[in-house]
Amino acid sequence: MPPAIYDRAPRAAGSLVVSGGVSLVLVAVLVWVLGSGGLLTHPAFEAWQTIAVAITVQALPFLLLGTLVSGAINAFVPAGAFGKVLPRRPALAVPVASAAGVVLPGCECASVPVAGSLIRRGVTPAAAFAFLLSAPAVNPVVLVSTAVAFPGSPGMVAARLVASLATSAVMGWLWLRWGREEWLRMPSRRTGHREGHSRWEEFRLGFRHDFLHAGGFLVVGAMAAATFNVAVPDSVLDVFAGSPWLSVLFLAVLAIVLAVCSEADAFVAASLTGFSPTARLAFMVVGPMVDVKLIALQAGTFGRAFAVRFSAVTAVTAVVCCVLTGWWLL
Repeated sequence: MPPAIYDRAPRAAGSLVVSGGVSLVLVAVLVWVLGSGGLLTHPAFEAWQTIAVAITVQALPFLLLGTLVSGAINAFVPAGAFGKVLPRRPALAVPVASAAGVVLPGCECASVPVAGSLIRRGVTPAAAFAFLLSAPAVNPVVLVSTAVAFPGSPGMVAARLVASLATSAVMGWLWLRWGREEWLRMPSRRTGHREGHSRWEEFRLGFRHDFLHAGGFLVVGAMAAATFNVAVPDSVLDVFAGSPWLSVLFLAVLAIVLAVCSEADAFVAASLTGFSPTARLAFMVVGPMVDVKLIALQAGTFGRAFAVRFSAVTAVTAVVCCVLTGWWLL
């Protein structure tokens, strides 16, 4: 997202970046302590290291490409261009905005301020929220990364596309029908680029911010997934993985907590081999739409009342769409 948006970004987002950096420092200290005690040569740690590095290396090119494209769109594409292509009828604008995410990629961090920018320029909030949910979930980079993470499984790519589009469109229509203005704190009306910065400078700064921000979450997510694979006993996993319903709910909650970037979450999901395809689909659909950093960003941009209601309903809607899509395609 362009620097002009940084000025309006919620402080919670900055706190998350700082917290992520502190977390990585603590992890480095922990690794040093383990190494000094000779634990780094333990077979379990070597397995953990292999999984964490593999997930990070596989996902990093897609994260890089995704943040490059997102930064270019936010720096060079006028915000008014989105409003011009949407139908005037809100009910029709919602699915069009949802489908626009397929060709207009953006990471989760950028989707919230972009949605705020669309609302300031007259786009109906229902359509802006549909785009907010779909852009990080169904853009070309995400779909290609999903195909690479699940080789020979085109059904998983199709299921992710269908479930994500369905969730974003349903949420737009739900807001159109039951959303209330008092729940939504309208974003700041200040627009335009930061004075003294060219669009290339905005692109550079925006790319740097998004890549470092998302990259930190990718590393933490890869380490968490590796820990999950190595440390959690099979008996515990069997309790969740053995139940079709519990497995879906468990991975949906895990996606909310891990907050892995959408360009990389398919590789984390692919590593969770003990769970059903539908459960792993839920991990990939819920994560880009509802996670801890997105809730903080939404609360700072649109208000806490909106973030609590919208995130809760989105999580439930996404799980239902994943179950129906998994039953149909997987």
